[in-house]
Parts: sequence; C-alpha cells; structure tokens
Amino acid sequence: MQLLSESIDGALVICVDAPRIDAAAAVQFKDAMRAATQDAQHRVVLDLSKVDAIDSSGLGAIVTVMKHLAPDTRLELAGLTEKVAAVFRLTRMHSVMTIHDTVDQALASAARVS
Repeated sequence: MQLLSESIDGALVICVDAPRIDAAAAVQFKDAMRAATQDAQHRVVLDLSKVDAIDSSGLGAIVTVMKHLAPDTRLELAGLTEKVAAVFRLTRMHSVMTIHDTVDQALASAARVS
C-alpha cells in the first residue's frame, strides 16, 4: 500500500496511492497508516481521491486508524470518489467522520476555525 504524505499548514496530509482499500489491502493499509501517523499532531487529512473502491474491511481499517490516533488528533477525509462516498453514505459513516470534497477545502476549513 503506497501512501504519500506531507505536512501542510499544520496538517498531515496522506494520499492513498492505490485503487482499492479492501480485504486484501486492509492490514497493509492499517500498518502503513500507523507508521505514517505515529507523530501526527492535531490533524490528519486522508486523501482518498485515487481510491476507486472500498469494502467493509477497508472501512473498518479507516475506523481503526482513527481510533489509534492520539486523543487530540482528528482524522478527516477528502476527495472521495462517487463509489467510495456511496459506501460512506450507505453505512452512515459520513455522519461520524468529517468529509471534505477536496484536500484544499479541508485545509481551508481549518483556517476558518483557527
């Protein structure tokens, strides 16, 4: 599982550079995210714009990552494709997680709150 990360305006932005987060990739995704976020502070924006499909294992992996972040660090999602967004709506996870249309909107929302 390829993750690309960079720090932008105090947020750790992580782009999933893979077409799927499914049962075959869920463990690798969780391990890669744990490594990438171990020193994250305050905010992690997970860019899913390159992910075309996600299943229940992938959804569970994202929830697991969220739970393993430090208590004062929040996970936000950005760039959900239509199929991925449909899974979040179907499972009602869109009401539990903060979801932005794009990474730029996610970063701008922090600027308005600060």
